[in-house]
Amino acid sequence: MIFDSNQAWQQATAAIRANREVLFALSGVFYLLPILAFSLLFPQPSPPAGADQQAMLAFAADYYAQTMPVSLPMALVQAAGTLGLLTLMTDRSRPTVGEAIRLGFVALLPYLGSQILFGFAAGGAALAVLTVLGLTGSQVLVSAGLAAMIVAGIYLWVRTSLAAPVIAVEQMRSPLRALRRSWALTRGNGGRVLVFYALIVLTLGLVMAIVMGLVGIVLALVMPAHAARIVAAVISAALEAGMGLTFVAALAATHAQLAGPGEDRLSATFD
Repeated sequence: MIFDSNQAWQQATAAIRANREVLFALSGVFYLLPILAFSLLFPQPSPPAGADQQAMLAFAADYYAQTMPVSLPMALVQAAGTLGLLTLMTDRSRPTVGEAIRLGFVALLPYLGSQILFGFAAGGAALAVLTVLGLTGSQVLVSAGLAAMIVAGIYLWVRTSLAAPVIAVEQMRSPLRALRRSWALTRGNGGRVLVFYALIVLTLGLVMAIVMGLVGIVLALVMPAHAARIVAAVISAALEAGMGLTFVAALAATHAQLAGPGEDRLSATFD
């Protein structure tokens, strides 16, 4: 079948509207609060003035190494929340919020397994190609290969992006089978799904950038610097949580349409 991005978007927004109170509350718990806590506890430091590229990379690596003990558990909680939201949006058995959260954590290990498999496969292939190109001694070939690997990585991620709804909705607990199922569902529609995802990310990202720019100007005029930073962090976390919820709904709608039959699954969940 041909993927209809307009229909998927309508299904995604309808799913959010149908039970927005519950979905907003869950996205607040799994997205907003962790993002807010992280941004307040570990604010992004300013890089040293006049640092070259190597110094910048070392500076970034040091920051991420310091925050890893917090960022990794936070990522796991957000992944479980994503799977729980997918379950709540799509499961025809109409699970309670508690059941959806429990199922999200049950599905967490298979989902992590699928992401590790994908990471090893894609990363290993990219490393092998770049190593071969590096042996030629041509910086041009290495740069071209790196660009090609980035494009290929994005495409491969799109083709395997439905592993999460496959695991949460279809309750497929084998990581490899979930990846293969996602690959099969997106066959012939990889480009369309990529454009759909890109439009969502770019549009929401642009809206967030504009809002935060305006908020920053207003807060700088009416609040002390410390208070302005806290308020800006709250608003930014809320916007990021909204973006996360929207993208999860888009994933659910994409899966519902391509998996068929039963593409009314999203709206039926909250009827």
